[in-house]
Amino acid sequence: MKSKRPAALIFIFITVLIDVIGIGIIIPIMPRLYQELTGGTLSQASEYSAYLVFIYAFMQFIFSPIIGGLSDQFGRRPILLFSLFGFGLDFVFLALAPTIGWLFVGRTISGIAGASFTTASAYIADISEPEKRAQNFGLLGAAFGLGFIIGPALGGVLGEFGTRIPFWVSAGLSLLNWIYGYFVLPESLKPENRRKFDIKRANPIGSLLSLKKYPMIIALVASLFLVYVANFATQGTWSFYTMEKFGWGEMEVGLSLAFVGLMVAIVQGGLIRIIIPKVGQERALFLGLIINACGMFAFGFASQSWMMYAIMVPFALGGLTGPAFQGIISSQVGASEQGELQGALTSLNSVAAIIGQPFMLWLFRAFTAKTAVVYFPGAPFVAGSILTVISIFLTLRVLAKPKATK
Repeated sequence: MKSKRPAALIFIFITVLIDVIGIGIIIPIMPRLYQELTGGTLSQASEYSAYLVFIYAFMQFIFSPIIGGLSDQFGRRPILLFSLFGFGLDFVFLALAPTIGWLFVGRTISGIAGASFTTASAYIADISEPEKRAQNFGLLGAAFGLGFIIGPALGGVLGEFGTRIPFWVSAGLSLLNWIYGYFVLPESLKPENRRKFDIKRANPIGSLLSLKKYPMIIALVASLFLVYVANFATQGTWSFYTMEKFGWGEMEVGLSLAFVGLMVAIVQGGLIRIIIPKVGQERALFLGLIINACGMFAFGFASQSWMMYAIMVPFALGGLTGPAFQGIISSQVGASEQGELQGALTSLNSVAAIIGQPFMLWLFRAFTAKTAVVYFPGAPFVAGSILTVISIFLTLRVLAKPKATK
């Protein structure tokens, strides 16, 4: 497998890239689709978005550890292919949806299939040396970044021709990705590193509780959870925020997200492989956290459209946080448990989404409704900044302690 590692990294990079392009395409037009199906205002549409996010995140919370556990027994390849096919079905449902109820069905399917990122993370862990895991996890971030350069920009253009066109394109990309994976994606998990599926461990609570064997991981997971919740300030409200505050349309939202993707790709695909080896995982982690906190606060108070672009340039360096966290945490776990670990972390992200994204959208709704005491669309970003500052202090306490040994 060692001689195939570079090729395997390329395979998984392309697989995730195509997946993210499909997701990115639909982001700019989702607020308008909600408005079309409900007949409400942008502020009211954000409430439906919160409900749909809850369903998606809840399904991921339930099924991610199951998918991770199955990949530890049967290998990454078949599980990843199953997830990719599920994404394609989700986009078909969204393309055909005549009512808001159809969106809930599609989001349910997508939540189950969304574990493809869990399996991709375990795949990276399988083929990476411990000291290179953080850099290789950065490739997933680069795939996200590049996917969000292409996807939202394409979605903004396609959205001009109708709200359903982007969904059909995304469905086609996802199914092509499934076919691509079927023919070219090799298996990464060696037979001797596999373990039998255990339903007691492959459930959201059991998966998270299994981490108690690693005290350092438990403490870091609490800090990572706060970061996950904070990140939904940008992930969950960007389209609504920029449309509400700056009057952007689908094209402007798509182009701005493409710029976000470009910055992320530069950091995750290039700078991260220079910065982390040079300064170390822990210093890179704190650098990323501090930049995230400052950047979200600045987004919340931006008064001109160009400021969103200006802030994004340094804010992108906050992308050091995820790979550094994953590199530190995954180094505490053996090869046979990487799938379970990544499933647990995805479940953690799902819990954060269940709590964080509806909360951020609720803040947006509360501060933009006609009945709002204070009109402040940037409230979610300020909340995210505060949570990140708390995470910084918690992480300082954790990493200042003697390191646990495996």
